[in-house]
Amino acid sequence: MKTLKDVPIGGVATVLRLHGEGAVRRRIMDMGLTRGTEVRVRKVAPLGDPIEITLRGYELSIRKADAETVEVE
Repeated sequence: MKTLKDVPIGGVATVLRLHGEGAVRRRIMDMGLTRGTEVRVRKVAPLGDPIEITLRGYELSIRKADAETVEVE
């Protein structure tokens, strides 16, 4: 299973599934990370957390722990 955390800088991926539960899953969906969304990884902080991504025409910073719950292809 490949997650959003595994996508290299400059890489593009499509969201397949969210593995979080409850409030965490709802928060990720509210940020626009839903099935079929194309995501581009723009930057990763020096220590690997957070990850900056571009989706739906805006930039979003997401924690590495949350990125691990987003399955991509």
